[in-house]
Amino acid sequence: MERAVFKSDISKPDELLEEFFSSVSYFSDSEKERIKDAWYFYVNLCGKDPENYIHVLRVALILAKNQLDSDTVTAAILHNALSYPEVTVEELERRFGSVTSKLVSGASKISFFSKASNTSFQADSIRKMMFALSDDVRIILLKLADRLDKMRNLKKLENENQRVVAKEVIEIWAPLADRLGMQSEKNELEDLSLKYTNPDVFQQIKAIVSQKQDERAAYLKSAVEKITEQASKLNIEVSISSRAKHFYSIYQKMRKRNVEAGELYDLLALRIICNTTTECYTLIGIVHEMWAPIDGRFKDYIAMPKANGYQSLHTTVLCQGRPLEIQVRTKEMHNMAEHGVASHWLYKKGTNKDNVTESQLGIFNQLQELKNSNFSDDGFFNELKNDLLKDEIYVFTPKGDVIHLPQGANAIDFAYAIHTGVGEKIVGAKVNGKIISLDEPLKNTQIVEVMTNPQAHPTVAQYKIAKTSKARQRIHSWLTQNNVDFLDERKVEKTESELEQKKVHRRPKAEKKGNAESTPKVERIRIGNTSNFIFTFAKCCTPKYPEPIVAYLSRLKGMVIHSKDCYVYQRIRNKDERSFDVDWDAPKN
Repeated sequence: MERAVFKSDISKPDELLEEFFSSVSYFSDSEKERIKDAWYFYVNLCGKDPENYIHVLRVALILAKNQLDSDTVTAAILHNALSYPEVTVEELERRFGSVTSKLVSGASKISFFSKASNTSFQADSIRKMMFALSDDVRIILLKLADRLDKMRNLKKLENENQRVVAKEVIEIWAPLADRLGMQSEKNELEDLSLKYTNPDVFQQIKAIVSQKQDERAAYLKSAVEKITEQASKLNIEVSISSRAKHFYSIYQKMRKRNVEAGELYDLLALRIICNTTTECYTLIGIVHEMWAPIDGRFKDYIAMPKANGYQSLHTTVLCQGRPLEIQVRTKEMHNMAEHGVASHWLYKKGTNKDNVTESQLGIFNQLQELKNSNFSDDGFFNELKNDLLKDEIYVFTPKGDVIHLPQGANAIDFAYAIHTGVGEKIVGAKVNGKIISLDEPLKNTQIVEVMTNPQAHPTVAQYKIAKTSKARQRIHSWLTQNNVDFLDERKVEKTESELEQKKVHRRPKAEKKGNAESTPKVERIRIGNTSNFIFTFAKCCTPKYPEPIVAYLSRLKGMVIHSKDCYVYQRIRNKDERSFDVDWDAPKN
């Protein structure tokens, strides 16, 4: 999928820019001048490195093909400019305006991962990316275009680096494109990632899809003609396109059903585009009259849009003995499905760009709520990343309000999604009128009712089973402030790890010389009359003879010896059930 986007000689900037403008026609003369100024500014920075400046022009073209505004396209050309020490934000603002300089500055702060990236670096990268998204989504649109161009030209990297980049794309950038409603970009990123993370499967699927193309074309043509004929009888104007599903979705089906690509039959899809919502439902009725729908495969995303704004009707029918997926949507819905939030910047003839309406998308509301939260460690950021980027479900309150949750969420997460006050008082839940356990994963379209008690409060058990970062953070905050027995195991492990590192790197102290009295060194402990035990001293208090001690039986480390007044030990929940008395096995006089 590597492609030569421009036909011009890449060593000739004038010809490249001319070809760029010939591909897009919606810029005004003043906007063209600003883009041209940015282009030559960056070309001069690159010197004799056309591979660098051709990349930024390809990124600009990706955004221009989506008809993004001139500020974003200008920023795309300049998005690497701040990597040159002689360039400052102030200079970019003076030459190209405050909006463009803000976009360039925001994009420059988002780093991609590398082989050497540690958890803290990844968490910080995700933090910057998510919060840049909440400040101005165009920063993320720019970085998505940047990553898409890099994926299209990934052959230039070494194999190991290819896999690192492809893994990052499938974990972060493709799901983010999905949450922003950008289906085309999401599908291409997923396919390219599969190509480099699992090349054998990619080639296998490619071969299967390319087989019997003539037979498949005839099959789809027949289906299209039947739908068009029935629609014309009702004076419904339709546009129908056929396609094989993209490779990564086929790969996911293979994994889910544990079959080879050749054993899958529902690899084909039709998309019907009409003019009104009423026509969408009429066309679904026509389709179901002609072919039997497969049970459980009809989805109404018009009445219940996805959190990313996606709307369409989906059904799968048996056509000539084969499963055929059919999507029906209006032109406006199709525009949103293809471009997602980017569609808010599309130019319309005779008008300026629309005002962006991020509040319509769930991801922006989540980010605004979490933006000022105090994340204490990388663990919470991993949870946040999963909340925002993993697959979603939607469930209903008894009043019919829609609550979007990540897949795997339960009633506790649902309660906190409604309001923190509801979450803190939850004691039970009903789904479709039946009582369920609080840890039971919720499913799409369920009606969930939360049962509360004014005397209830968050518990450690709820903290363990909650899945969303919001629920876990709120419960964690309450327990930290109100439950003296609560001990955050992640913090203890982190503290002990840090102490262990300090111990490894600590220089040994010089032994005391002379006749000064010293405390005898005792390294054995006794339980009753027995002292042959394997144990470790706790790093949090490092007990010393002859202070009072106690043994705690840890699931991970076995017997751990603490000082009896150790603060960390005193905060261990249910410590009495796993503790027992011990003494120092001191030498007898």
